[in-house]
Amino acid sequence: MRIYVVLALAVLQWSTLLQAQAATLHVVDQHGQPLEGAIVEFAPAALAAGRSSVAVMDQIDKRFKPEQLIVQRGDQVSFPNSDEIRHHVYSFSPTKTFELKLYKGKHGAPLTMDTAGVVVLGCNIHDAMVGYIYVADKTAMATDENGRLVFSPQADQPITVWHPNQALDLHSKTPVTGVSGDKPWQVTIATTLPPAPDTFSERFQGNAAISP
Repeated sequence: MRIYVVLALAVLQWSTLLQAQAATLHVVDQHGQPLEGAIVEFAPAALAAGRSSVAVMDQIDKRFKPEQLIVQRGDQVSFPNSDEIRHHVYSFSPTKTFELKLYKGKHGAPLTMDTAGVVVLGCNIHDAMVGYIYVADKTAMATDENGRLVFSPQADQPITVWHPNQALDLHSKTPVTGVSGDKPWQVTIATTLPPAPDTFSERFQGNAAISP
């Protein structure tokens, strides 16, 4: 799973993070298997004044690329269609509800992600297409293929973990406490779906918050 992160952090903030003691978070499922792509939020994101950032959620080979995209609240996202066929992108997520009707190539102006949360993407033509935009209020990073993330938590700052296959409601986050640099810190996120791709309707059937 490829995960792109769009983060524009001030130099001062990064200096503070680097000076803090690094910690290792290991995120696993209920079977002890590593969870790649678990998103960890852990510190305030100090954004440059007047900053304007546009992230890209493309469509290639009937898939969203990347499958997960991390942006900061207030960032914009464009939705080009690099396939030779048309797609109809939509989201019924409360974080951002929109519809981009059948098109190829570029599609108008980027959309502003003005609310923190999770945006679930689907295609009205190709039900197997499922994508996620994680709109963060804080610094957010994703675990690697081994379910690990090395980062520098700040004292008294809440840490949360989210994963698209979590058994919790899709818009919930798991709080984590006690993380330090003394030892790797393991977090278990119960999941309900296998890692193999499934369809939008199968994954979100009956969830009125995000299904049409």
